[in-house]
Amino acid sequence: MNGSGAQVRGVQQVRDPQDVLVRARGLQVHFPVRSTGLRRRRTGAVRAVDGVDLDVRRGEVLGLVGESGCGKSTLGNALLRLVEPTGGSVEFDGTDVTALDRRALRALRRRAVMVFQDPYASLDPRLTVGQTIAEPLQVHGLHPGAAARAARVAQLLELVGVDPAAASRYPHEFSGGQRQRVGIARALAGEPDFVVCDEAIASLDVSVQAQVLNLLRSLQRRLGLTLLFVSHDLAAVRHLSDRIAVMYLGRVVEVADAAELSRSPQHPYTQALLSAVPLPSPELERARERIVLTGDVPSAARVPSGCRFRTRCRHAFAPCPEVDPALQDVGGGHTAACHLHGVVGLEDPRAVRT
Repeated sequence: MNGSGAQVRGVQQVRDPQDVLVRARGLQVHFPVRSTGLRRRRTGAVRAVDGVDLDVRRGEVLGLVGESGCGKSTLGNALLRLVEPTGGSVEFDGTDVTALDRRALRALRRRAVMVFQDPYASLDPRLTVGQTIAEPLQVHGLHPGAAARAARVAQLLELVGVDPAAASRYPHEFSGGQRQRVGIARALAGEPDFVVCDEAIASLDVSVQAQVLNLLRSLQRRLGLTLLFVSHDLAAVRHLSDRIAVMYLGRVVEVADAAELSRSPQHPYTQALLSAVPLPSPELERARERIVLTGDVPSAARVPSGCRFRTRCRHAFAPCPEVDPALQDVGGGHTAACHLHGVVGLEDPRAVRT
């Protein structure tokens, strides 16, 4: 979505901040870098996720946003243990996910699922849509019997806005938006509690993106789901999410309620992201300041010392190259990892409006 489209609005609900369904602490996912040639030796590591603390509250939509390559998809996969964490911990409903054996992990697969970015690649072209949706029912022993499974498949297709009569068709016979609806239906087959949507609208036409966002919000409310919505599109994330976590180069640098983050961003990176989202009013668009980041995103294999955003930050000063800032509460549960906070005499980032 490009900021001009959807009419999806996240409704802020009163939730207990202590009622956390998924909790990550110090989570790391590092991929080894090896030399070429006959003797392939480890020469370093790509720090895709590098010490993330994150809470996903029960029943909320948490948006996870950042530039491509920042590690947000890897983080979503690590929360479900689709990739093995290198360090840190992940708890799902009080259970340590990293300590689960194969049987317990299989049970988790029913309660915590993924909706993938490319609906065509994630659907087996050799199976009909009905067979694809029925597969998790068979794996988890739900709705035994062909008739019961067929009835459940029809119910799921209707739930996501697809004609149940299409169950006998193959993925290539559907449009991209319809295929993503099928992917959502398959994810919901096991009646999960937690759904990670990994760039679930990125491959869709702009006109279809709003429809899928509306569907996700409707399903979240109707089924009481907890959603982690991963996207590089801040406009889409703002429309759908209750809270937003901003990620940069393997770290979460800011977390706040969606409305609060839009109104008062506390991290320079978030300010730059918000300034790139078009405003509906041409007058406001022309009048506001556009923050253009200089330089390229550093390699995750060579993360800068201290604050990893300092090489592109217009506010960088003495502590930034030496000290890696931790997330700190800047008021009302709004957290940011920036040295500007609490330093007397320096510009308050809240004064830098987008």
